[in-house]
Amino acid sequence: MESKHKIVDLDKGLEIRAEWKKNNETVVFTNGCFDIVHLGHVDYLEQARAQGSKMILGLNTDSSVKKLKGEERPINNEYARARLLAAFEFIDMVILFGDDTPINLINELMPDVLVKGADYTVENIVGAKEVMANGGEVKTITLVEGFSTTSIINKIRKVGL
Repeated sequence: MESKHKIVDLDKGLEIRAEWKKNNETVVFTNGCFDIVHLGHVDYLEQARAQGSKMILGLNTDSSVKKLKGEERPINNEYARARLLAAFEFIDMVILFGDDTPINLINELMPDVLVKGADYTVENIVGAKEVMANGGEVKTITLVEGFSTTSIINKIRKVGL
């Protein structure tokens, strides 16, 4: 499947999710900005996908990235970020969201497994109580040390490229 076909709106995502449920797939959900994709992202996303048989990535829109990260972000626009992430074989669906949190996506798609980085605790993961109340699991993944989009941007600024 071409990567651009993995990028869907919520209505199409719900259709696909229903099909996966019928086929007894274990659906994982994670989310983030993924502005400049690096080793830390790839490692995290591979580990997240290993928690189930299908993975949905909720991707922050450009406007929500600006709110979270500041006016100079994102570096890459939402379409570029979505296409790049959809190209990974371990990501089965990408849905853009512009809300402050992905709670609406989580409530609608109701994944079997909700995943975030280990810099979160289950108590402060958005959607955790809803997923667990529905019989799902919440898992955290240890992040690769030394990799972040902010550190990459700072390194580029330092060398003056």
